[in-house]
Amino acid sequence: MRARGYKTKRALGIRPRSAMQRASLRLIRIRARPGRRTQGLMFAGARTVRVALGRAGVKSSKREGDGATPAGRFHPVRLWWRADRLMRPHTMLPVRRIGRHDAWCEDPADRRYNRPFRRSANEPGDRLCRPDALYDLIVEIDHNQRPRVARHGSAVFIHVARERLSPTAGCVALRRNDLLAVISQLSRKTRIEIHF
Repeated sequence: MRARGYKTKRALGIRPRSAMQRASLRLIRIRARPGRRTQGLMFAGARTVRVALGRAGVKSSKREGDGATPAGRFHPVRLWWRADRLMRPHTMLPVRRIGRHDAWCEDPADRRYNRPFRRSANEPGDRLCRPDALYDLIVEIDHNQRPRVARHGSAVFIHVARERLSPTAGCVALRRNDLLAVISQLSRKTRIEIHF
């Protein structure tokens, strides 16, 4: 017999792990819009949303600093989020808070290339704790990770878009509410396909 006041997980709205896994998206497709290479469409289950792409459009041979979004098949690795600005988002991905010194190495000569690191004040790198809202939510994808190849691109994320979906430096960017909705259905098994 249950004690008075006891509620089941189902009554509290907590879904069992297997139900959460079933809710995960199998595939997300991102395609450049015809005639607008810096903007695209993301097809995520029944949802279609507009996205910003790199200032050089989508390229199959991504190079460091070229401003292109890489074409290919990827998987999400984890979600990074600004706990000082947002509540922890609902997701099936591993989650990591963004700290003041978190950065991403973009130097091809550095052994930490295309990896997160703790940046001191005088070190170069893409600082994840930004004054604007672009990195309040970051989906890290496995672009150029296994193996990591120098100069083949670093810090390619899915993150919050600028006003009017202006071009990125090579990432895919969504309006915040669209990104939160997509994040809620992402797992490490989700396949992300980026096409021209």
